[in-house]
Amino acid sequence: MVSNPQKRRNKLTDHVKVVLVGCGGISHAWLSAARKVEGLEIVGLVDLLPENAHKRAVEFALNHVKVSDDLTAVLHETKPDAVFDCTVPDAHTATTLEALKYGCHVLGEKPMANSYENACRMVDAALARGKIYAVIQNYRYNADIRNLKQAIDSGDIGPLTTLNSDFFIGAHFGGFRDVMPHVLLQDMAIHTFDAARFISGADPLSVYCTEVNPEGSWFAHGASAFAIFEMTHQITFSYRGSWCSEGMLTSWNSEWRMIGQKGTIKWDGAHEIKGEVVQAAGGFHSQYKPIQIPDGANPQKTASHLSIIREFTDAIRKGGVPETICTDNIKSLAMVFSAIKSAETGKKVDITF
Repeated sequence: MVSNPQKRRNKLTDHVKVVLVGCGGISHAWLSAARKVEGLEIVGLVDLLPENAHKRAVEFALNHVKVSDDLTAVLHETKPDAVFDCTVPDAHTATTLEALKYGCHVLGEKPMANSYENACRMVDAALARGKIYAVIQNYRYNADIRNLKQAIDSGDIGPLTTLNSDFFIGAHFGGFRDVMPHVLLQDMAIHTFDAARFISGADPLSVYCTEVNPEGSWFAHGASAFAIFEMTHQITFSYRGSWCSEGMLTSWNSEWRMIGQKGTIKWDGAHEIKGEVVQAAGGFHSQYKPIQIPDGANPQKTASHLSIIREFTDAIRKGGVPETICTDNIKSLAMVFSAIKSAETGKKVDITF
């Protein structure tokens, strides 16, 4: 794949017109953020159930937007610069390809697609059209994970060797997730996998994963998973997760332990980050001292959906590449589908992208 989506970028624009597709629950977060972005105008709302689109139009006082269940018709009528894809995962490929075909930039919900092959089609289409296709990975856009990465990058704990994450949430969604195959891996784990890549600066090489649906699970398939990834820079990343774990819930960001050659940093996934490094070696245990965790994350990178939408819009208006550009995010998606393949086959899987 070509790694530079700027290669055939069309002329820049100051005013960005957007059609949002998929007016379900997640669209509220998108629209709440979008109305805070200067120069961004929502010109269309599309949903298979038009009443959902009408509801969002009323809720956000979008009195003059085009509301429809037909994306193609809305694209031709409103002539937008970009499409926000808030549809369910199975609809991401068709929605993104249609938007790119029309000539729009796309910002889409995670995961990129319901298969790695479909994701590659989407990336190739964006590159061929010279358009930005980026993905909402909002979990990496908060102050704690940015401060955590600064702490790792400072070198205080030495070269990173191990990342461990725990994700245990009892989530009663209802809807499509209840019957979704590989529900934890395919719909949620990408947040943690993407965070592991972001924190470590490493990419995946291989994975061994096992997946179960415990007795008492209210999901149809794969509510729990356990995976070990080999990463570049000789880093090992372990993931333990469940969406049917009641009581003693972790943060949605997971709980983390990051081990370097000289010390360890722990993050509860919420607000507590602390670490220790070796002060004096010798004896059965070394002597340790606490380290200072940075607290100066860039506010432009810590506002979840708002940060990503603003970054995406700025790239359209001024040039540049969003942090979650498809050519990078597909590496996180490769972790997901390789873990699924490992769980299905019972074998270690090499990861290529």
